[in-house]
Amino acid sequence: MYNRFSIGKVLIICPLRVARTVWHTEAANWEHTKNFTFSIVTGTLNERLTALQRSADIYVINRENTKWLVEYYKNKFPFDMVVIDESSSFKSHASQRFKALKKILHKITRMVLLTGTPAANGYMDLWSQIYLLDGGHRLGRTISNFRSNYFQSDFMGFKYELRDGAVHRIQEKITDLVLSMQSQDYLNLPDYISSVLATPLTKTLLKQYDEFKRDMLMSLKKENDITAVSAAVLTNKLLQYCSGNMYDEAKEVHHIHDLKIETLKEVVDENPNDNILVAYNYKHELEALKQSFPNAVVLDKRGEAVARWNKGEIKMLLTNPASCGFGLNLQHGGSLIVWYGFTWSLELYQQFNARLHRQGQTEKVRVMHIAVGEVEYRLMSTLAKKDVTQDILLKALK
Repeated sequence: MYNRFSIGKVLIICPLRVARTVWHTEAANWEHTKNFTFSIVTGTLNERLTALQRSADIYVINRENTKWLVEYYKNKFPFDMVVIDESSSFKSHASQRFKALKKILHKITRMVLLTGTPAANGYMDLWSQIYLLDGGHRLGRTISNFRSNYFQSDFMGFKYELRDGAVHRIQEKITDLVLSMQSQDYLNLPDYISSVLATPLTKTLLKQYDEFKRDMLMSLKKENDITAVSAAVLTNKLLQYCSGNMYDEAKEVHHIHDLKIETLKEVVDENPNDNILVAYNYKHELEALKQSFPNAVVLDKRGEAVARWNKGEIKMLLTNPASCGFGLNLQHGGSLIVWYGFTWSLELYQQFNARLHRQGQTEKVRVMHIAVGEVEYRLMSTLAKKDVTQDILLKALK
């Protein structure tokens, strides 16, 4: 496109660590992209402004700065081609980043969206992403139009379900805009094995767990009790209980057990030659992991640990899927993932596992889930059901 002069200035929008560590390094590995020059538009205001003034073929910015970039250029937005890496982060029609791009969509002549999880939570996720491609031509000019045409709500108007035949109609509408290429059809990936490391609660802990689930109240030796004021809060508290520590109302951490820590120690002992990528959810899980595994490395915000991991220099890398789930190439540093703390997000779950199970991986990838209580088994079952919905969409669009 550059050679044909069909584009003039390219902008790539992606997660922060991907902006800093992935696009320019990956480009150098391919014959047809190795000569591209990049300007990384991240960091402080002065660093971003300097990067924008720098002459380059491709400008890369983190998605959090999308609104800032649009407001900086206003109606003189200079990028005629925009690539959104991990476009599912623009799935919310109410987000500032989506609204910002919507304002200057008429300035962009070529828009490309990349994602492995286009509809992680259902077909409602599609509207904003398709709008960025066609300005609302196929699925409706507004989210309200989209909902009324393809969904029906419950009596209270809070929950939406697809109308009969809506899935097929949506697929037909967008089929000319999308290309679904699944890795297993094009790449020779190593085997992927998922397993559950069942770590049951003791009788005493199970009794306490069940009582808290029933009463939504846990009395502690200290004055601060732990309460759950709603079903959603209760679910998160039960997940905390399974992980071994819980927050009270004052955000103080209370230690419950070390079951997951002990199981992870067994995994380490049984796999002495493996580097392990560990997923955690809550901050108290991270603190417990750091205390029990003092040589473990936490993935830093700037992604500087990525290079060390891929060189095989880190035996255990502690990561939160919310900050590591997108774009990072970690397949060269290891092949074993352990889910210590779980996520409800199918998108984060799949993307995190794909950090190792991707092109360039030479070993069999193993994904282990340390499951303690029934809430974690229920969570895994929910993720599996969401996976079915998304898989149907991807196969239909191939």
